[in-house]
Amino acid sequence: MTTILAITSSPSSQGSVTTALVDQFVENWTRANSNTEVVARNVASSHLPHLDESLIGAFYTPEDQRSDAQKQELSLSDAIVDEAEAADVIVIGSPMHNFGISSSLKAWIDHLSRVGRTFAYTETGPQGMLTNKKVFVLTARGGNYAKSGTLAHLDQQEPYLRTVLGFMGMTDVTFIHAEGVASGTEGREAAEQQIERSVQDAILSIAA
Repeated sequence: MTTILAITSSPSSQGSVTTALVDQFVENWTRANSNTEVVARNVASSHLPHLDESLIGAFYTPEDQRSDAQKQELSLSDAIVDEAEAADVIVIGSPMHNFGISSSLKAWIDHLSRVGRTFAYTETGPQGMLTNKKVFVLTARGGNYAKSGTLAHLDQQEPYLRTVLGFMGMTDVTFIHAEGVASGTEGREAAEQQIERSVQDAILSIAA
């Protein structure tokens, strides 16, 4: 059994390119491998709360010292971490907002980044704990921010996600970008084709 965690983060309820790409990824995967469980979380429509002083305090309170109120406050974050821990494959739909990620995706990352759960401080430095997972980030950008283009230096989306996911131990990360979606369909079509190839390759590597 393979467990896929599918994260969508577009505020658009209809017509979202990244949501469509995530749906395509899941459909392609489950068609090729029926022995798959899919857990879906739409972090935009669920309006994840941003971190505040009280929640951060609960994060850093030792588990055996937390009050009932703190345990209740941590229940959503705990569920988010549990989902990521249980997943073999994580696919993230990430529209580019102002050169970076959406605020709802940032909120999900903030709930997922938990000392003692998804990373630990050791004598040799921070150590990620969410290891042995395949991660696919499916993005949509209004312009073309490809590494070979003139706007590449403005891309704060991929570098940030690579850094923060890697910090939590997720280093096997594949980015598939739908570039220039504001001006045509070429970038989206290229992303769709790459998703098909990437799903096939990933299923074969897991089977091996």
